[in-house]
Formats: sequence, structure tokens, C-alpha cells
Amino acid sequence: MKGQSKVTERVWDAFLTERDRQVLAASGYGKKAGFGERPAILVIDVNYAFVGSEPLPILESIKDWPNSCGTEGWDALAVIAALIDAGRARGIPIIYTTGHNPTNKWFYGNWSWKNGRTDEMAIESHSEVVGYDIPREIAPGPRDLIFRKRMPSAFFGTDLASYLTLLKVDSLLVTGTTTSGCVRASVVDAFSHHYRTSVIEDGCFDRSQASHALSLFDMHSKYADVVPSAEALEYLATVPQGMFDLPS
Repeated sequence: MKGQSKVTERVWDAFLTERDRQVLAASGYGKKAGFGERPAILVIDVNYAFVGSEPLPILESIKDWPNSCGTEGWDALAVIAALIDAGRARGIPIIYTTGHNPTNKWFYGNWSWKNGRTDEMAIESHSEVVGYDIPREIAPGPRDLIFRKRMPSAFFGTDLASYLTLLKVDSLLVTGTTTSGCVRASVVDAFSHHYRTSVIEDGCFDRSQASHALSLFDMHSKYADVVPSAEALEYLATVPQGMFDLPS
């Protein structure tokens, strides 16, 4: 199924130079790929470690949760919940990734090379919630898949690709965090596996506004279609029901 984006003003527009716009127009990149026919929804790393235990501005939330994206994450939760509800209504696979709750400091490995607060993450738990638990607002259901990972891409070190093959999925609707980190890494790998991929713009979030915007630009230019949730919901309503043999 092909579709044309209804978005005219993009989040990355404020960050592009005139030369950037001219080069993009001349290069041929940024073509609309469209949606697939057998989609799955991929929710990347939306957990308390990345949103905090309550909606707070990022500079407040990050005091307790080093990876928190603050209120931007909580705003995206409502968008992601709507997509999940729409997908479940059509019997579409819903797939989550999150991290492992670490038992010791070996778990983080080379992450400690780039973050001076890694020791705090190894015991991250506040207000009766654990960092890598998925928020109640988008809690996985009994028919959903959950993959726990240690590295940015949802494909690296997990069985994601084999389950997508089992389900005969041909396309992914991607949401989650961080846009510039695990979302981008997963989208590039999805492209490398030949999945037609759509990134839900208002269903992704990041600690850095610039990284968020320019990562969406890069993905939209080369690896995926970046679309608003309204467009994705409209598409999901057209997907035939009962295509997938999901466990009851």
C-alpha cells in the first residue's frame, strides 16, 4: 500500500541550511516509500528509565533517571498507546524492546566509556518502579512480543528478525526512544533487512531536540518514511483483520 505524506512543515526544517535543502532536492533522496501489507508495530525502549517515574521537565527528571527524556516521553506515551490499540484491534503483531534489569556492573560493558553516570543506572529504581519496566499506559498484552536487549539496535543480539520471518511481516511501524540512538539504529537495521519502515514522528522522543530532529531527517531521507501518527492510524484502519496467526 502506498501513501502520500500530508505533512508540509517538518520538525527538522528549522535545523536545515538552504544548501541542505538544495542538496536533498537534487540528490533524489527523501522519496516516499509507502506502507507495507503485513505490518508489525515496534515499540523501542519505552520504559521508566527513559520517561522517569512521573511527568517532569527533563532537567528535573534526569536528576534521578540519567536517561530520561522528561515530558516529551510522557507526551509520546499517549500517541504510542493509540497506535498499539489500533494495531491490536486489527490483530497486528505488537513488539516491544526494553533493557535487562542489571544484576551487576559488568552488564553495561562499553556503555561506561561514554557515560559518567553508568553506576547509577545499574541500580536504577525509584518510586516503586524499575527502570526497564514498561509503563502501565502501554503495558504489553498476552499476545505481544518483548525482546530484551543490551545494544542500540532491536535486531542486535535478539530473535527479532527470526520472529518477523515467522510472522511473514513485510513492514514496520516504529515508535520509541531515543530517536537518535536505539530508534535510528533499529531503523537502519530494518532497512538492511529489507523491511519497508515507517517512523512515527510524534511517537518518538529524545533527550536532545537537535538530535531528535536531524535523526528524523536522516531516516526520512534514506531509510524510512517519517509520518505523523494520524497518517499511521488511517493506514492501520485499512489493514485486513486476522492476517496473523498470533497466540491466543
